[in-house]
Amino acid sequence: MLARFRGYIFGGFCFLLFAGASWAQISAIEGDVKGADGQMVKGAVILIERQDMKGTYKGAKTDKKGHYIYNGLPFPGTYNVSVWIDGEKRDETKGVRTSIGDPVQVSFDLKQSAEQQKSTQAAVASGTATPEQERGMSKEQKEALEKQSKENAAAIAKNKALNDSFNAGKDALTAKNYDAAVDNFQKGVEMDPNQNVIWANLAEAYIGQSAGKTGADKQAGLDKAAEAYTKAIALKPDNAGYHNNYGLTLARLRKFDQAQAELNKAAELDPPNAAHYYYNLGAVYVNDGQSGPAETAFKKAVETNPDYAEAQYQYGNALSARMTFSADGKTAVAPPGMKEALEKYLQLEPMGQFAEAAKGLLQVIGTTFETDYSKKGAPKKK
Repeated sequence: MLARFRGYIFGGFCFLLFAGASWAQISAIEGDVKGADGQMVKGAVILIERQDMKGTYKGAKTDKKGHYIYNGLPFPGTYNVSVWIDGEKRDETKGVRTSIGDPVQVSFDLKQSAEQQKSTQAAVASGTATPEQERGMSKEQKEALEKQSKENAAAIAKNKALNDSFNAGKDALTAKNYDAAVDNFQKGVEMDPNQNVIWANLAEAYIGQSAGKTGADKQAGLDKAAEAYTKAIALKPDNAGYHNNYGLTLARLRKFDQAQAELNKAAELDPPNAAHYYYNLGAVYVNDGQSGPAETAFKKAVETNPDYAEAQYQYGNALSARMTFSADGKTAVAPPGMKEALEKYLQLEPMGQFAEAAKGLLQVIGTTFETDYSKKGAPKKK
């Protein structure tokens, strides 16, 4: 508010003197929210929490185009911005600094976030996460990563030269300089061939190196990666992450029977995450066009964890390959378990990325379904 003013008239001109005028400085945050199904999300709640001092700002919601904007934030300020859907936090961006002028852009892609979370699982198990993966980890994952990383660090701290070589390899791997990573990890295993973590990282470097190659060169790189994983597993056979990554490498080499054995071993060693290993195996078979083995793998995943939504959908989808038709060809007949798997997926993820596909398959087999499973008390994620 402007303070009082006094007017003085000199020679017919009036000069207004303003005392102590001040203006509050404010800023804004805006962005878009894209759901796990790739569609823009309407009605997502945006929560903004100030970090440099106490302050919480609610009320922003996405419109029908998935867009939101929150005006009137104090400036300067540092904020955490999170998106909530159906009362559950789905994603968060931390350390947002606002500015005067145009709103700061903070958008969310929930499909991309989910994929990033999956990619961190094997990284946590082996203690070899990238900075980007670490930013997307939960508190529990970070604790597990820190524990594994400490074990790794203790294992290589015996020798400074070995430690320097390992760290140089890790830096090169993070920078995707795979040739340098291979050179440094190779030096490491030559200095001490009994360090499982160096063999595992060497395998990852070979995989990265092979990604830019074709034909025989690509094959050779994957062969070297597989051999390095066998060395790591021989030294630490109870590491489920090694068996998982080795299995996926074997799948790239189209050695599916061996890949299946390794992923089954990972599930055996790590029962709490067994469903994810079976899911990985199913994905391997889907990518190779083998619907029968994929069906078996996804079935194991849902039997291990019935609340694994994506596994339920993939199991139902794999079963659809065995649909038959009535004698007149007009009625589709679903194999046992298909209807139940698709309905379970919709119960768990009524707005999930596969929701429309699941509904479409149910319509094909003539099944009616509840359009809003959330009203039926769908379990919340933990």
